[in-house]
Amino acid sequence: MSDLAKYVAEFFGTMILIWLGDGVVANVVLNKSKGQNSGWIVITAGWGFAVMVGAYTVGWISGAHLNPAVTIGLATIGKFSWSLVPGYIIAQVLGAFVGAIIVYLMYMDHYAATEDPTAKLGTFATIPAIRKLGKNFMTEAFGTAMLLIGILGITNGNNQLVGGLGPLLIGLLIWAIGLSLGGPTGYAINPARDFGPRLAHAVLPIPGKGDSDWGYGLIVPIFGPIVGGILGAIVYQLIVNIH
Repeated sequence: MSDLAKYVAEFFGTMILIWLGDGVVANVVLNKSKGQNSGWIVITAGWGFAVMVGAYTVGWISGAHLNPAVTIGLATIGKFSWSLVPGYIIAQVLGAFVGAIIVYLMYMDHYAATEDPTAKLGTFATIPAIRKLGKNFMTEAFGTAMLLIGILGITNGNNQLVGGLGPLLIGLLIWAIGLSLGGPTGYAINPARDFGPRLAHAVLPIPGKGDSDWGYGLIVPIFGPIVGGILGAIVYQLIVNIH
């Protein structure tokens, strides 16, 4: 498989991830939507399914990282080539940006019917429940560490019963992380998932959208997941090596 094919796959898979993931948030949060106020369980389930669909769609081409923290974490422990990392990350961010634009186009009337600018931003990017950057950073790091530990465990060659169920199980992992660890920050656990849609929020003509909150967005949901992805991959590798 050519490098270009892998980059296109990462773009397309991440676009699907955000199309469905930001889509479920818009459905739950925006006014006059059929799914309005259906709650956190619906949001977390939607994100888990979004990862599953994206992974099944392009995993056979690129491995379906769909997340710079996954790409960097795997490269750190020698399970992915560093030469491909920049191309993967660019493709992931662009895919997330386009996916967010699709969600906006589909829910355009609902954005116009929603007055709360925070709610509008929340359909694109993550917002902490209690804003304390140090603790928010730690939360994102720990959440992403759990993501890498889970991914590496599920995809370990010794798990012979997993087979084609890998993407499904990783989707369930995302659901579990959202249910258990997502409360403090909304669990970005993916720099592209936050940065691409936040950039879309900044440039789209959304009425009454308010600020894109780059003071938070350029720190916590980008570097917290990267640190956590590296740590999670290293911890898992150490445990496996002891075994």
